[in-house]
Amino acid sequence: MGFSIGNAALRLATGAFILNSGIGKLHLDPEHAAGLQGAAARVIPQAAALEPAQFGKYLSAAEIGLGTFILTPFIPSRLAGLALAAFSGGLFATYLKSPGMTEADGVRPTAAGTAMAKDIWMVGIAIALIFHRKRK
Repeated sequence: MGFSIGNAALRLATGAFILNSGIGKLHLDPEHAAGLQGAAARVIPQAAALEPAQFGKYLSAAEIGLGTFILTPFIPSRLAGLALAAFSGGLFATYLKSPGMTEADGVRPTAAGTAMAKDIWMVGIAIALIFHRKRK
């Protein structure tokens, strides 16, 4: 397992972003937690079974855990990429399934959907981490 400055940069950018997002959700108000829960339930219906406050705590813990995992240097980049792919794929699926976020074609974002569509960059980083090959 070698060190790649490129992979380190990708991991630092996404890991710090996700970790900060999770820390920011530590004290979600119930209305905000319910809004995030509603969006998540479009992709993961079981999320609707939780109380909003409980969902908010789980979401915060998951983001803090994932951000820390991606930032941990001894975790292989491919494994960090797989974890990031699951997370970012879920975010992108939420964007695609949320009403009013996409144009009629179902892909391009509306003005309201731009904030969610930008999460596609994490999907790209996940793919780069998973498929990066060292030069010999």
